[in-house]
Amino acid sequence: MDVKRTGIVLRPNNSRVIIRPFELSSPSRIEKITSRIAALSETEVEQNLEKVMSEFRERHQRTREFFLHRFEHVRKHLLTDLPVSESRKLLIGAYFTQEYALESAALFNPSMVWHPDQSGVPEGSKRFILSMRATGEGHISSITFRTGLIDSHSGIHMDQPTRLVQAPELLPNALYEKILFHRKLTELGINGALTEQVMSTLPDHFTLEELERNLNNALKSNRTRQREFEPIAQTMILLARANYEIMFDPMLDVSERIIFPWSPTETNGIEDARFVQFTHSDGRVTYYATYTAYDGRVTLPQMLETEDFLHFKISTLNGPEVRNKGFALFPRMVNGQYAMLSRQDNENIFLMYSDQPHFWYVKELIARPTYPWEFIQLGNCGSPIETEAGWLVLTHGVGPMRKYAMGAFLLDLNDPSKLIGRLDKPLLEPNANEREGYVPNVVYSCGAVIHGQDLVIPYAMSDYASTFATVPLDEVLSSMTRF
Repeated sequence: MDVKRTGIVLRPNNSRVIIRPFELSSPSRIEKITSRIAALSETEVEQNLEKVMSEFRERHQRTREFFLHRFEHVRKHLLTDLPVSESRKLLIGAYFTQEYALESAALFNPSMVWHPDQSGVPEGSKRFILSMRATGEGHISSITFRTGLIDSHSGIHMDQPTRLVQAPELLPNALYEKILFHRKLTELGINGALTEQVMSTLPDHFTLEELERNLNNALKSNRTRQREFEPIAQTMILLARANYEIMFDPMLDVSERIIFPWSPTETNGIEDARFVQFTHSDGRVTYYATYTAYDGRVTLPQMLETEDFLHFKISTLNGPEVRNKGFALFPRMVNGQYAMLSRQDNENIFLMYSDQPHFWYVKELIARPTYPWEFIQLGNCGSPIETEAGWLVLTHGVGPMRKYAMGAFLLDLNDPSKLIGRLDKPLLEPNANEREGYVPNVVYSCGAVIHGQDLVIPYAMSDYASTFATVPLDEVLSSMTRF
């Protein structure tokens, strides 16, 4: 096959930094630091603050607002109730803030979808959004974005990202749907007297603050069962915090938006987001992304959704078949249901159906490791792509020396459980320039697109940097062994 590598390389850039809370676990240390700052004269405060601001104000947006926000987090550790000047608040906030180079280690596992705004694009061209897994200090992963244009000849033109990066605002009054939340609790086996008491007092749509208040009231009214109920209450709060909403400033360039771990399930990273442009039966478009949340011990599949890449809803995936990694949603409903690819057993590809995108109960095996280059493991490389010939699924296979290669197979359009074609040789494998990196001998993608007559594949090179390849779609299909 005539696979063309573009030569475009998106490398990690350690100058792209965000400001994050600098957390200290010891209250006594926080008190000591704030006390030292309290001992400074106002002149010394102004001098130190000006030094901080002159050094960092050009590196970030809304630096003052962030410092004031951090001050409010540590205010309770102040030793007196005396008024604090704004300059002292800002300086205290600066001491509990740090920079984080979000992509200093790697920029990899890209996923590509069409941009929701195609205005002003030349005929035959399309604008796209590329998401990537950015990894920095401590191997913490987040989702970063780039934009670009594919021209009428499938030439790829990347927009230059800005150096500035900003995390979104957490929506404080995000609403939870009572029926859905109750169903998730039931899936987790969190039911009983406390659950029923709390849920019965909540409105059909409620906030995290309302949930916390009702839980506190329920615990107070059941003091004799405190030890029994407290772990249940904590689990309910953890579930709520794992389902949240974020919002970016519309003035931010797409490349300035970063989705950084926030919930307890994500503390060590948001990994391998597989974005898909999902078209509902009424024509409405939602961008979904399945990803792996990692808390340092357990991996948990989760989902985010957005219509504009500004407002995102993050949700847990639920059900007995939500296990392992590699979930990839089909771009539309199939036979009246949501459909998803998965890999619960770490080596085979399964098909799942559901009446809701957040609950998955059954699975069906559709593809096993078959060829030598995939004997260890087989998985998807993003959501299925609809073609006239069938659902095209890009895959990754792991072979000798834990070498990753990319392949493809074809599923029947009307019955995706039927595998009707498959490449018996890799579509793409690491060449001499791609095999060195954080994890050597790996090529991997989280989602490709079709443009005109070409398959456009963004892919990672050895878990370090990302690039693109194009290949005529008809060559991929004609090279398949048919079943």
